[in-house]
Amino acid sequence: METTFKYLISIIFLTLVIKGTCYNCPLNTLQIAQTKFGPPIQGKPQWRVSITNNCNCVQSQILLSCKGFQTALSIDPLILKIQGDTCLLYNGHVLAYNNTDAFSYAWDTAYPFAPVSSISSPPCNSEK
Repeated sequence: METTFKYLISIIFLTLVIKGTCYNCPLNTLQIAQTKFGPPIQGKPQWRVSITNNCNCVQSQILLSCKGFQTALSIDPLILKIQGDTCLLYNGHVLAYNNTDAFSYAWDTAYPFAPVSSISSPPCNSEK
């Protein structure tokens, strides 16, 4: 019984240590940039949105604010899935440290996308 208890305590301790190697990435570690590019679509300029993960841990399930977002260009819901006032980026896939996801849309003005939430987890880049 005592041995079982020691193993259980060891497993709990290791779980906490491993989980503690990665922290919750602040939302400001998701850098969003937009630029105009390409020919107009239905008379509206095209915008290229790039989201870069500047956290040393991977982030997934990235939600962006998109209340009132409109586009003249169809966007694949696997790339940007509108869910009420938020949009899920790339079906929630993992965005590693220093990697960028991007998508395009067309509208009169740039939409002010902002990160709402994400889930951060290992692996974490220790070279940051």
